[in-house]
Amino acid sequence: MRIGLNATCFNDRPSGANRRFFSIYGEVIRQNPEIEFFIYEAADYPAARHFSGAANVIARPTPLPSVGRIERTLRGAAFWPRTLPADGLDLFETFSLPVIIGAPCPMLLTIHDLRPIRREEPLIARLMAKAVLHHGFSAARHVIAVSETVKDEISSIRRGVAVSTVYNGIDVGAFATPDMGCRWAVPQEFLLSVGHIEPRKNFGLLVDAVALLRAQGLARPLVLVGRDGGGMATLRRRIAGQGVGDLVTIIEDADHGAVRALYERCRMVAVPSRYEGFGIPLLEAMAARRALVTSDIPVFRELTEEWGTCFPVDDAKAAAVVIERIWSDAGERARLVAHGAERVKSFDIETPARRIGALYRELASASAIRSRADVKEWKRS
Repeated sequence: MRIGLNATCFNDRPSGANRRFFSIYGEVIRQNPEIEFFIYEAADYPAARHFSGAANVIARPTPLPSVGRIERTLRGAAFWPRTLPADGLDLFETFSLPVIIGAPCPMLLTIHDLRPIRREEPLIARLMAKAVLHHGFSAARHVIAVSETVKDEISSIRRGVAVSTVYNGIDVGAFATPDMGCRWAVPQEFLLSVGHIEPRKNFGLLVDAVALLRAQGLARPLVLVGRDGGGMATLRRRIAGQGVGDLVTIIEDADHGAVRALYERCRMVAVPSRYEGFGIPLLEAMAARRALVTSDIPVFRELTEEWGTCFPVDDAKAAAVVIERIWSDAGERARLVAHGAERVKSFDIETPARRIGALYRELASASAIRSRADVKEWKRS
């Protein structure tokens, strides 16, 4: 069997999508040595090097950039029709939209979230995104959603789509290694939050909560870890306006090892997002055995099985109350840690890899049966 993986949207930028691909699909490749995997790489990032030790991987360089959806689509319009038929694929999996037009084999589409069609987006952009999504659902033989929440969102806008949920995974063992040191001057105890600095991550709510706690005479240092995703300037103005610059530290250039060290050093973790399709920082907090508090959104309730401690996305006062309660109560922190350590066992790397491999076989087999039926029908006619 030959499987094509459209990795042209992946690069070395920290993101949940990148981490999912390079971790889970490495395991997919390892579990299925009899399958040939064609990795179609972006022009600016050799994604196949992550799987260089696998004999069943064939790297396919492309002229498509990893960043810039319009340029990638335009270049792909000329590239894919020439390349895919020559590779003789049984199945093609893609991880970005718009999907490829006229793929010569069944297509599998992975959806991480539906944020482009949320009400917060401009109307024209939202309408265009809906059209692209519906085209993708029509073109794909099957869709993978990264959570039940995303699956439900897909079903709410397009009935009849064949969708399977395949969760993200995490290497819990990586968080069991000793702290290799932290090169930043961080407080001895602090509240940690990790993610790109962008509006939907809602870090401003934590800044406001820290300010409210200070007004009560409670200094609760906050460390934010993430690169600028379009919200850094606004966030820094908010920190200054609240007068908590001495309590809030922003770290923009932390690699995975440094982030693990920060999880190990923090007192607790907060994830205040307004919207997510998944929530890898939740798994990281669980794996690091740190107490976790989150905003009250559907996917966080799903991932924690509602045992977590949450607060409304727009209520800084409620967030401050929750943070202070967990910060000050060692017994409650221990309870959350115990729940998290048990729950994170459901998010290993091997399980989603097995599910994806099973989907490949199921879809390829169904396609073969359909092709034989088409040939019989053609002969009869």
